Amino acid sequence: MSSETPNPRVPFSFELYPPRSASSHEALHETVRRLAAAGPDFISVTYGAGGSTGGRSLEVLRFIREHTDVEPLAHLTCVGNTYAGAATLIREFLDAGILSFLALRGDPPVGHDEPFLGDLESAAQLVQLIDRVQAERAPYEESPVPGIPGAARVSARRKASIAVAAFPNGHPRSVHRWQDVDALLAKQAAGATSAITQLFFHADDYLTFVERARAAGVTIPILPGIMPIVSPVRLARVLELTGETLPSELAIALDVEPTREGRHEIGVEWAARLAREVVDGGAPGVHLYAFNQHDTVLTVLEEAGVLPVSRLR
Repeated sequence: MSSETPNPRVPFSFELYPPRSASSHEALHETVRRLAAAGPDFISVTYGAGGSTGGRSLEVLRFIREHTDVEPLAHLTCVGNTYAGAATLIREFLDAGILSFLALRGDPPVGHDEPFLGDLESAAQLVQLIDRVQAERAPYEESPVPGIPGAARVSARRKASIAVAAFPNGHPRSVHRWQDVDALLAKQAAGATSAITQLFFHADDYLTFVERARAAGVTIPILPGIMPIVSPVRLARVLELTGETLPSELAIALDVEPTREGRHEIGVEWAARLAREVVDGGAPGVHLYAFNQHDTVLTVLEEAGVLPVSRLR
């Protein structure tokens, strides 16, 4: 059920991916504008393995920075990257004014095995590299002094914010129950400032993981990643990619619903209920996987009571 009264400023954010073709650029720009108008804390942009979408990612990040007031967050992966290549890419993002990152280990592309991973063996190493590149690039910032040509004001540089991934139900390659908490502790020790979870289907998945992480010493914020699943095809795809267990109740509801509109409503309500429950359980906000569309995720936030219901979107 929709709520007319939003919760007191629940932080939220969105994930987008670079356009797959030139023709989809303008549609994505419109999506960025609509999402930015809602007031998210940041909008993240995914990055393809081996640099396949690095350039397009940067184009979207620049658009967010130059045309909205929202913080752009760049994804970086270890997969297929050398130290030199990753450092060059980090400098490129920093030069564009990007100061927020999501450091990911990533998975080898289909048809490649583990040796494809590259020089960087873990997200923790990538976190350290981001810090190192920024420190070497500029120990301080300069800004012009109005009215005094050539003069500059020197101030301490803003330190990059570095998020990392967390896995409430375990990474597919995890070998024991505590490995994902241990990995998160290592990322925190390396300098990570927050974490964003992989998608999950039940609030207890997230809340129990956070409880275990806190007991182990993880102190950084852990944002729940929520994905509206609005079709059986999408559900099958995300299960294939993530290794998550089939959510039978959602799967059955999507399978028996005959209309596209009905399936969309089911997916939105499931995601909205999930958002409400994790926020009520103490989550520091919600991060929504938007699939480069604005209507669905904004409706989820409205149904969850995070945003007021829009009369015109």
